[in-house]
Amino acid sequence: MKKSLIIFVSLFLCGQAMAQGSLLSFVKKVGAKIDSMSIRGLDRRYIDAPEKPWQIIVKGNVNQSILSMTTRGSIMGVDYDAKPYMKTEPSRYVGLWAGYRGYGLGYTVNVGGDKGSYFTIGATGGAYGVNVRIHSFETDHPNFDLESNLIPEENKDDWKEIKLLSPIKVRAVIADGYYLFNGKRFSYAAAYDQSVLQKRSAGSLMAGAMYYYSNVDYADRTNGDLIYTMHGLGRVKLWQGSVGVGYAYNWVPAKGLLVSAMAMPMLTFVNKIKTYGYATNVEELMADPRFLDEDITDEEWDEWFYSSLQISPMGEKTFNSGMTVNFDARLSLTYNFGRYFINTYGQFSNMRYRHDSSHGHLNDWFVNTSFGIRL
Repeated sequence: MKKSLIIFVSLFLCGQAMAQGSLLSFVKKVGAKIDSMSIRGLDRRYIDAPEKPWQIIVKGNVNQSILSMTTRGSIMGVDYDAKPYMKTEPSRYVGLWAGYRGYGLGYTVNVGGDKGSYFTIGATGGAYGVNVRIHSFETDHPNFDLESNLIPEENKDDWKEIKLLSPIKVRAVIADGYYLFNGKRFSYAAAYDQSVLQKRSAGSLMAGAMYYYSNVDYADRTNGDLIYTMHGLGRVKLWQGSVGVGYAYNWVPAKGLLVSAMAMPMLTFVNKIKTYGYATNVEELMADPRFLDEDITDEEWDEWFYSSLQISPMGEKTFNSGMTVNFDARLSLTYNFGRYFINTYGQFSNMRYRHDSSHGHLNDWFVNTSFGIRL
């Protein structure tokens, strides 16, 4: 019995060792394949792969959205003109990323600004790249510069910095991809994920495409006064699809230092907007004697007014804007020293729309900073 048990244990341990050996062999083969892919077809005088393939990176991110709109119409025969301008407080995130030759996983948490979630995923190759960024957040204290002839002149300053009882909810998705025409000597990855090294200066013409989606929603009854000044608009969805041709350049002024810049005007051929309208009882409340009663306190007035506000859906409209020109730009600074590297890069995107007398734009920017070590 003991002999059988010893034989069984020996066979099990041998099987485990063989399995581990097979797994280790498989991992090595995958690593060798990735190593080969990272420099395949590249001019090694200009681009090279770091000797140590693993990366551990501490990352920080700051991003902000700015929405500017202009809408005109008429209410009860009175001409209406509003130009809201909403700037969110910059959101700040920190996180950790680990991977092999630029392929890996990371986790990011919010540490300041407008609370929300921030998710990114990207893949870069010798001549291509794909990036997806999803940002969801809400803010109840936007920098909201609202110009409207529905607001009395003496009350305009009250709208500069407002505190909403129900937050504005924003969700934005930006996905972009590109193709480099000089991928042998110019590396996008060297500037944005440090999986390879740019040894000499080089540039490249590039073609790109971008998909953009945003949803701005403040359709809560406590925001009835805001919806009223917005001519009944309580929610907006925007879809855009763009293609463009631009140029990118990697400048290597000294060993280990890389400055990269990219600019790409884009023609937007998909430009669809969906608006959600709401009726409010603001004018009924304005006719109430309590609306102009100076004998009640501000707290009593707020409690009465905002508890009495009501909104009701009036329907939704979907329309297509014409073609327009948007803009995408990026700038990166990287310094490699030994096994370590520091990187800062930013991106600015400008999205525009127009329909009849309503038009506007959304600017979105972010800045990433990172400190990494190669193992």
